[in-house]
Amino acid sequence: MDRAATRNWRPATRALRGGTWRSEHGETSEALFLTSGYTYDDAQTVADRFAGEAEGMTYSRLQNPTVAMLEERIALMEGAEACRTQASGMAAMTAALLCQLSAGDHVVAARAAFGSCRWLVDQLLPRFGIETTVIDSADNAAWEAAIRPETKVFFFETPANPTLDIVDLAYVCALARAHGITTVVDNAFASPVLQRPMEFGADVVAYSATKLMDGQGRVLAGAICASKQWIDEVLMPFQRNTGPTLSAFNAWVVMKGLETLPLRAFKQSENAVALGRFLEPRIVAVGGHLRHPGLPSHPRHDLALKQMDATGPIFALDVGSRARAFAILDALGLIDISNNIGDARSLMCHPASTTHANMGDEARAAMGVTEGLLRINVGLEDIADLTEDMDRALAAAGI
Repeated sequence: MDRAATRNWRPATRALRGGTWRSEHGETSEALFLTSGYTYDDAQTVADRFAGEAEGMTYSRLQNPTVAMLEERIALMEGAEACRTQASGMAAMTAALLCQLSAGDHVVAARAAFGSCRWLVDQLLPRFGIETTVIDSADNAAWEAAIRPETKVFFFETPANPTLDIVDLAYVCALARAHGITTVVDNAFASPVLQRPMEFGADVVAYSATKLMDGQGRVLAGAICASKQWIDEVLMPFQRNTGPTLSAFNAWVVMKGLETLPLRAFKQSENAVALGRFLEPRIVAVGGHLRHPGLPSHPRHDLALKQMDATGPIFALDVGSRARAFAILDALGLIDISNNIGDARSLMCHPASTTHANMGDEARAAMGVTEGLLRINVGLEDIADLTEDMDRALAAAGI
């Protein structure tokens, strides 16, 4: 799409209007194109499209007008040349890695990561002869020490799920560039509204758009942003032939979510910091800790403020034991027990028994996912109501 005008739009305008294309009907809301295929005026037109010599749709595994609008909007928000959406966040992470890796390659990955992302690194990639090294992502020296001649990808989340580790984007991306390594950054905890890793040198940014982008618990979606050349030459051969395609309906729903994303992301970040400040003294008093990059107690608080426009809606608190964690969850009256994040509603879960349950005790311990750890996604409810709910829950657990 022509960016002559849209490249000058500011972030909120891009989130609301980026990528919008209107049919001859002049609809206000983006049209929903529910079709698997397309027809053509003549045989040469379809031949030219399949040969890549003419613009236009060929098949909805490859292009769809509704999906294309979403992809352009996300690319604009990210500051990327191109974006391709995926069927889910994990489809995006899998595609972003497998499309560029082969037997004999090596990946350096962050230890702190979503359970399924660690499964990709620990279980899936080695099945195909791809070696992996997992490091403490907060240790800048560890990234350089892990590099081998065959290292092809750095893969990490920042902030990380669920421990809220922060990676030094500028340092790690510059190190990768100096060694010809591609950086793949999972930015789902922040979204392009709160953090844009490409501004710090990242090559590929991947998303679970299920999270903040939709942000209302409705659909699954993923996205991958990169240069147009990388998308066309590296990602698309994989995506075209494996088919992790986002449905038009889900794309339309995510577009509706993007319209309010700037408002939601900043308000939820504000609520998270306020709730964290209320909870932290009580958690510390019983020997636990609370981790949110927006609080001065976070070991990389200053770095987070440099990289992020706001520090996000999610934080973790360790209350010392599974029994105490479950007592808090069971006493909640307003906040829901749920393993999703980025939702407009406040949600809380116990990662060791949900999102990271299949990792094994040793791997969980290494990344700091203890039996007493709780992860909370702070929503848009009134902060006074959230504070009262957590006050009651902590009291029920003897905190």
